[in-house]
Amino acid sequence: MRVPRIFTAQPLHAESQLQLDAAAAVHVARVLRMREKDPLTLFNGEGGQFLSHIVSIEKKRVIVKLGACSAKDLESPLQVHLGIALSRGERMDWIIQKATELGVYSISPVFSERSNVRLKDDRLEKKLSHWRQVAISACEQCGRNSVPQLDTALELTHWQQSVQADRRLVLHHRSSPASGPSNTPGSVALLIGPEGGLSEAEISAAEASGFEALSLGPRILRTETAPLAALAIIQAQWGDMPLLR
Repeated sequence: MRVPRIFTAQPLHAESQLQLDAAAAVHVARVLRMREKDPLTLFNGEGGQFLSHIVSIEKKRVIVKLGACSAKDLESPLQVHLGIALSRGERMDWIIQKATELGVYSISPVFSERSNVRLKDDRLEKKLSHWRQVAISACEQCGRNSVPQLDTALELTHWQQSVQADRRLVLHHRSSPASGPSNTPGSVALLIGPEGGLSEAEISAAEASGFEALSLGPRILRTETAPLAALAIIQAQWGDMPLLR
């Protein structure tokens, strides 16, 4: 039986007891319908995980006993910084969930010329909080013990000028495949536009600031498909996904 993985922001210490926060307790008690003595794994995003078991359980109160810490590490050796233009509907949820599963190191929502979404103040904070929870849930599912960093939304020009990486790529379907140094980079910045793509001016500005144009082949991919295809290729090329032989 698969042991559920639960994230908590609390400090974790081997052989100690803690009370799960309200949201996690409700998930364990009502959604998973777990019982006393059932096993679960706790992690707090700081690396490592604790195989634990439930000591007592009520509808909104769950006490857990932690076991020893396991230094399980599923992080990619390649730090990928994803700059993704804001999109409508549930596309951002999908992208953040799948990018987390594909090992992305950090995600930065960006405002671009063709972005149809403009969030400010409270609405933006609510969205960022929601997206952080999407990333946490993806970590619970895929086995990661480190939650990718989710930055506040920035203007595209600000992000592309501030992001630091060994190689920087901007998706541009009318370009030739990117080529560059043969050595394996330790970090990659990947910039992807919204529906309709980045404007010619934005692509030119990105190239002027050191980004290489990246093509994913002859077909035009949707904004929720492109980052996942690019991340899979990058992880297979330089990260921890195996290449077919």
